[in-house]
Amino acid sequence: MAAAPVPRLLLADDQPDVGEALRLLFKAEGWKTEVVSSPQAALEAAARTEFDLLIADLNYARDTTSGQEGLDLLARIPSVDPTLPVVVMTAWATVDVAVEAMRRGARDFIQKPWDNARVLAIVRNQIALRRALRDGERLAAATTAQQGQGPVLIARSVAMRPVLELIERVGPSDATVLITGENGTGKGLVAAALHAASSRSARPFISVNMGGLSETLFESELFGHVRGAFTDAKSDRVGRFEMAEGGTLFLDEIANVPPGQQSKLLRVLESRTYERVGSSRTQQADVRLVVATNADLRAEVAAGRFRQDLLFRLNTIEIHLPPLRDRREDLEPLAYYFLQQQRTRYRKDITGFEPAALQALQAHSWPGNVREFSHAIERGVLLGNGPLVRAADLGLGAVREAAPRLEDMNLEEVERFLIKQTLARCGGNAMKAAESLGLSRSAFYRRLEKYGL
Repeated sequence: MAAAPVPRLLLADDQPDVGEALRLLFKAEGWKTEVVSSPQAALEAAARTEFDLLIADLNYARDTTSGQEGLDLLARIPSVDPTLPVVVMTAWATVDVAVEAMRRGARDFIQKPWDNARVLAIVRNQIALRRALRDGERLAAATTAQQGQGPVLIARSVAMRPVLELIERVGPSDATVLITGENGTGKGLVAAALHAASSRSARPFISVNMGGLSETLFESELFGHVRGAFTDAKSDRVGRFEMAEGGTLFLDEIANVPPGQQSKLLRVLESRTYERVGSSRTQQADVRLVVATNADLRAEVAAGRFRQDLLFRLNTIEIHLPPLRDRREDLEPLAYYFLQQQRTRYRKDITGFEPAALQALQAHSWPGNVREFSHAIERGVLLGNGPLVRAADLGLGAVREAAPRLEDMNLEEVERFLIKQTLARCGGNAMKAAESLGLSRSAFYRRLEKYGL
């Protein structure tokens, strides 16, 4: 999996000194900037090159006070790139012009002369949001849940590379797949991705939580029943295998299948046939089976709670999902993806996160994985009352860890520990932490990226 591409910014301003000042500011961050001097040139540049953000002046040589040229550019940009975020700048800022720019789709508003720290924070937020949304669009076909609903699988981290590679290689086959991992890591999303990558993608994707099935209902739920098969069987019922005919059947929490029912599931896997409860007619099981569990099935076999022959049938291919704490590179794009979902759901004009909030997300251990993470972002959107989510809005509380002994750490571990402790002491303020450590801003952010902080 390739590293994230260098951000590309488009700047539209007819003052050469403004363009040069911002180009140098962004160059120090490692970003590429193309500078144009008119709205028309901005439209032409956006048509030929994909940018992460457009920063556009509202006033140009033809009309230096009303902001109309910039507002017209805002209206025309969606016809060239509907997803390109726009931040507007002007030295003639008024509340009315700012409100109108935001109404026409601007993501934020910066007044000249600008504050470098605020400009950089806005640009980082918009780049992260743009890329999270672009990831969602690119992966939606392979990762959306049944009927096209549900979150997408956003995975840029090194830890997720084996998962993505296996989905790509195994997805087109009919091989049975066992997905393992802690609760909340997204096993259902991987199952949906495998289905979408298969030749069965146009057929049903049926999901069953095996932990929610009682032993008495197991056969009826999976295989169906005919009228009169038992006391409450007042009509025929189609089982999940039949519902998934030609498609994919996803059995979640497979370790919860009662021991007495495991042999019946094994028979279906071996013979690819089954009968509805109360019927003698044998039906073919034309399904691709994907199963998942957060349990150690080999330990369950050793303890006598899970059949070894059933495990052999289920784990033709095993995909292990790492916990979120091992996917630190994914936290920021995930945060912006869930932010976009929740700001739409709750109709909140929140555009990003304060640096301290992003640091709080990185510092948390996420025992509940992606599920807990999405709830934290939802809470932040609900409690937020400004343009940016604050650390306090996330409700994560203080993160305390037992201090390791320095003599037991190598040089990199010592550096990571020191940076993390300094960030915590500075309340998540990266600039204060960098100053405290005697590091330049760029050197400090390189270390944050290196250590996944």
